[in-house]
Amino acid sequence: MKHPRVAISSLFLSAATLVGIALHEGYSQKAYLPTPNDVQTIGFGTTKGVKAGDTITPERALVRLLEDAGTFEQAVKRCAPVPMHPHEFSAFVSLTYNIGPGAFCRSTVAKRLNAGDYTGACDAILMWDKQAGKTLRGLTIRRKKERDQCLGLA
Repeated sequence: MKHPRVAISSLFLSAATLVGIALHEGYSQKAYLPTPNDVQTIGFGTTKGVKAGDTITPERALVRLLEDAGTFEQAVKRCAPVPMHPHEFSAFVSLTYNIGPGAFCRSTVAKRLNAGDYTGACDAILMWDKQAGKTLRGLTIRRKKERDQCLGLA
């Protein structure tokens, strides 16, 4: 028997989700452009305030990961204030960490969630595998993993 979804206010990011985000993002000591049309990124996918030439230690990168994840966790709670299973919440936070709060809040994912279409919201994660209109294999792989997590298959 499946447990009922819980109020969004009761959900929090698990350590496993943080580790998953870190593994998806990878670690970089030096600021870099992940793809030509991207923004400067450092540590475990941190972009806020990052400039070319910046460096970061692994310890500071982990602190930034935790701080950043909290921002994206709040965005999911604000833009999709519906009950969720923890695995759904984790998948949506991972997606939001990668695409940003504004994109998540305007997304089909959030619209479907707010309409109560949980399976459709999980499936809509797959739409986010492009940058500048081009499908990126790495994003396709990540989105499939996030969708599976969302559906409780992973």
